[in-house]
Amino acid sequence: MKTEVREAAVITVVVALGGVLLGLLWWWLAPHVPLVGDEIDKSWVVYFKDTEGEQAAGVDGTFALLGLAFGLVSAVAVFLLRRRGGVPLAVALGVGGLLGSLLAWRLGVWLGPESDVLARAQAVGKGVTFSAPLKLSAKGALLAWPFAGLLVHLGLTALFGPRDPEPPYPQQ
Repeated sequence: MKTEVREAAVITVVVALGGVLLGLLWWWLAPHVPLVGDEIDKSWVVYFKDTEGEQAAGVDGTFALLGLAFGLVSAVAVFLLRRRGGVPLAVALGVGGLLGSLLAWRLGVWLGPESDVLARAQAVGKGVTFSAPLKLSAKGALLAWPFAGLLVHLGLTALFGPRDPEPPYPQQ
């Protein structure tokens, strides 16, 4: 049991560090939400350039899809390395995936455009298009990686994992 807990701790850390790659990919692949600033009565307001645009939903969808892909890859990698299931491995995948998602979210926000939208609108000028800060509106997307990792690992363990020996039938 001690060895399994140690392996689970290592898996948690390695999976969580995958969040750096997820954050970089999200920052790079997520659509930019175009905003426009305007000055009305000496005060600045910011509008969506395309009010019917779907870029904001695309930002959340990109994060969720990347999270699903990372869950799939991390579960397959853990299964191929360990070839068995177990509660510590499942917990490691779930906790590592959640920590990786949180790390990716914060890294993407940090790398993205600045969050002070009014100051950015004033800096670029009236009527000039600029990108909105990278923002995850659907916080449930943070759970895509851990759930995908757990489900894929469970499926792989059920299909290809070692089987418990069947007890012999009693003789009568």
